This record gives sequence, C-alpha cells and structure tokens, in this order.
Amino acid sequence: MLARPRLRLGCCGTRAKGDAIVTAIASSLTTLPFAQFKRNPAFYLAYDTVYLVGALAVVLGLPEIGYQPAVQELAWWQLALLPAAVYVMIMAHVFAHNASHGNFPRAINRVVGEFCGIMVLSKFASWEIVHRRHHRYSDDPERDPHPAERSYWRYVVHSVVNVEKQLQQQYFDVHGDTPETRRRERWRSRLSFTSGTVLLLAWYTVLGGPLFFVWWVPAFFLAALFVVFFNWAGHNAHRPDKPIEPANLDDGVFWWLNRMFFGIFFHKNHHRMAMLFNPMTMPERLRHAESAERSAERPDGSAVAAE
Repeated sequence: MLARPRLRLGCCGTRAKGDAIVTAIASSLTTLPFAQFKRNPAFYLAYDTVYLVGALAVVLGLPEIGYQPAVQELAWWQLALLPAAVYVMIMAHVFAHNASHGNFPRAINRVVGEFCGIMVLSKFASWEIVHRRHHRYSDDPERDPHPAERSYWRYVVHSVVNVEKQLQQQYFDVHGDTPETRRRERWRSRLSFTSGTVLLLAWYTVLGGPLFFVWWVPAFFLAALFVVFFNWAGHNAHRPDKPIEPANLDDGVFWWLNRMFFGIFFHKNHHRMAMLFNPMTMPERLRHAESAERSAERPDGSAVAAE
C-alpha cells in the first residue's frame, strides 16, 4: 500500500528536476552573459567548459561518423568568393554587437549572439562583457578595453593585448581582487585559450583545408581589422583636428559602409541610444539636437557657446 505513493512521489520529483533543468537552459538562452557573470563567480569556467566539450565533440566525432567536408580541393572560384566570406564575417561581428545590446527579439537574441561568437572565434560572453565595459569607460586610457589613439596600427596591437587585461579587470571589479579570484582568473584564461584553440580546430574539421585557408582564415583577419578600424574611426582617431570621442561619420566611403553594415559608423548615435539596431534610425527629435550641435561648432572643431 505504501509503495505506490512513493513511486508517484519519485516520478513527480524526477519530473520536477527535469522541468528545473529545462527552465535553467531556457533562462541561459534568453539572458545576456553579463547577468550570469555577475551572479556566478564560476560562470566563465562553466561557459568555456561547454565550448571546449562541444568543440572536442566536433573535432573527434565528425571523423568517427565518416563526415567529409563538401570541398576537398582548391579551385579558383573559392578565391573569387572571398569578398562574400569577408562580408559574412563582418556581419557576424555586427550581429554579435547588436546581440550584446539585446537588440534582437529576446527569444533569439542569445542564440544569435552565441552563433556569431562562434563564427568570429571570440565566443559571445567575451564579446558582450568586454563591449559593455567599453560603453561604461569609453576612451578611458586605463579602463576602456580599446581606447582610441591616433596611430591605427598601434591601436590594433593595443586592442588585441588590452582585451584580455580588461576582461580580467572586469572580473576583479565584480567579484573582488583577492588571491582566490586571481587564481580563478588564471584558470579562466587558460581554459578560454584552450577552448578557443579547439574551436578553431572544429572550424577546420567542418570546412576542410581548402575552405578553411582560402575563406575562413583570410575572412577572420580582414574582418577583425575592419572592426578595429570601425572602433578607431568611430572615435574620430583618424581626424587629428578633432577630439577623440564617439562620432557620426556618413561622408565618402563611410556613407557606403553605413548602408552595408546597418549604420555602424553612426557611432555617436550608438553611444547615446545603444538599443537601436541601426543607429541611423535615431528619432527625429534627437537628430535635430545632433544637427544643432554640429552647427554650433567652429571650423576648428571647438564648440560655440549658445547665446
């Protein structure tokens, strides 16, 4: 007589655990990484472990099931399509950027961000957490992950070096700078590098040698240089007569690039209204304020006091 209630309770308990797991997964897929990063000091260890296991499954599992890349040999048409591959890679950065601001519908925002993070190899959590820090400390030479400077190539080097440093500092800012947090950050850094390396091998496994070296590798580096250029020019660093600060650029080549990449060179608009998917679509009242601000500048770039 007592066995049946226990059985039912066991079934209910199992079902409740299953529902809790589904709820946790759904929450993870609809929450930006920074929110989880703030709540859980071990977030990154779990996050990069998932990526490491998934990438290893691709690298080791696909050959086991007989997978063969679609393209086995080099051909001229692969090089002809490189511009399209570069465009797709840049758009992956653009969409990862928009996802980091929650600009896609909530149901798909995290999924889009993670997919684009895989494409650009950074993984979405790093993309979002570092970019959030950039907005908070824009052009601060100590705390901005990529503070602008006049030399583009020096800026490229500093951007690459500084991202890891600022990612670590963000962890200390949120969870404290203690021997324990420093130990965790050392492990996080090693695990992040390892999972990124295996993710790179996963791309090689999926694409095969010809497409990996003709498309993915050149597209990765060219897109990265373009994104660094966007950040550099978007803060007026290319104009020595202007102060380094977020700027709206829409003349010459920037006009074309804005139409190709959802207005990314309207960077000042973006810093003012980050929730806009396309910063060119800033509301009319704010555009008028922007025009008035521009008209109140002298030719040398200094502001004229309002009368």
